[in-house]
Amino acid sequence: MAEEKQKAFMKLYEPVHAQFERFCKARVYGQLDFKDLMHDSLIIAFNKFESLKEEKAFLHFLFGIAIRILSNNKKKKSLDYHENLHSVFSSTPVVSDTERNIELEHLKIALSRLPEEQKEAILLFEIGGFSIKEIAGLQESSESAVKQRLSRGRQNLLTLLTPKSIHS
Repeated sequence: MAEEKQKAFMKLYEPVHAQFERFCKARVYGQLDFKDLMHDSLIIAFNKFESLKEEKAFLHFLFGIAIRILSNNKKKKSLDYHENLHSVFSSTPVVSDTERNIELEHLKIALSRLPEEQKEAILLFEIGGFSIKEIAGLQESSESAVKQRLSRGRQNLLTLLTPKSIHS
């Protein structure tokens, strides 16, 4: 029976592994190691696998668990976001262009300064490829709230990433 559960779990997990890994890498930014988040999320997901109602919701299931782990971790201790920086786009090819690397570093720092719900909405939408309706379900909020978080998050990123001389 345990072997059947493991096979069923792996059947659902293997196709979404890369997307889940990208989400974890982007979401942990400075809080903890993304591999720890993935490991903890997968253990909880496996233990609660029977509670999954629809197979097509498996990735949502994993994201929800990861988000709760991060939320609980943040409540337990406050960590410096600039410690142990992790690459948001580490799944993309390494680019030797110094200017692009600097821009990515600025983006990571700007993302870390966004309010949690805005950052989460942007990462789920832009990197995770989730729809607004799916994000609303994950964040347990309305679609209009998600749209507002995306809009405000993008505006905040623009403000954080635009040189001060342009604003003057």
